Amino acid sequence: MASLSTWCRYIRHKLEYSFSLSWKSYKRGLISDRELYDTVWKNVFQGKLTYLHWNKGEAMAPTIGEQASTLLVRKIPIADPTLAATEGYEMVSNDEKDEPFVLEKDQCWVLADNDKLKPKEAKDSRLFGPVSMTDIVGRVIYSLRTAVDHGPVLNSHYSMRKDSSLLEIELDVNDMMKNHKA
Repeated sequence: MASLSTWCRYIRHKLEYSFSLSWKSYKRGLISDRELYDTVWKNVFQGKLTYLHWNKGEAMAPTIGEQASTLLVRKIPIADPTLAATEGYEMVSNDEKDEPFVLEKDQCWVLADNDKLKPKEAKDSRLFGPVSMTDIVGRVIYSLRTAVDHGPVLNSHYSMRKDSSLLEIELDVNDMMKNHKA
């Protein structure tokens, strides 16, 4: 059973997520007071801050693992700007045929964790180019590879601390095992 302080942190995260999802639309007049209230109500009392995702491949090894994994992903309304590169960075290729370019507003460059892979194998920005920041929708917080090989993903200390209440409340390893496709 989670402690009262864990539940309070968890509810605070749910409120932050709910408001950040709809606040811009509300300020621009795109949604009404009622729609803002409904969105917050739905996310705080009915929704989860995590979802399951299945990963296959070695692009994220060693962070997640080389074999197929069921991942618990924390929903994030706004991408953390500590990615490989964001708006304003000049990108220079190792290939002399490629011209340097600067990432535009709301673009980022994402890289696979596995530095042993060749660029075409990595399935990252070296293959498909810049990614819109709005396409970054979550952060992996838990990985289940097998029934005995699973655990939290090592993110930044700040992120792991922020995610601890979510793991304590929403993590259900049995549910992850049922959905595991290994």
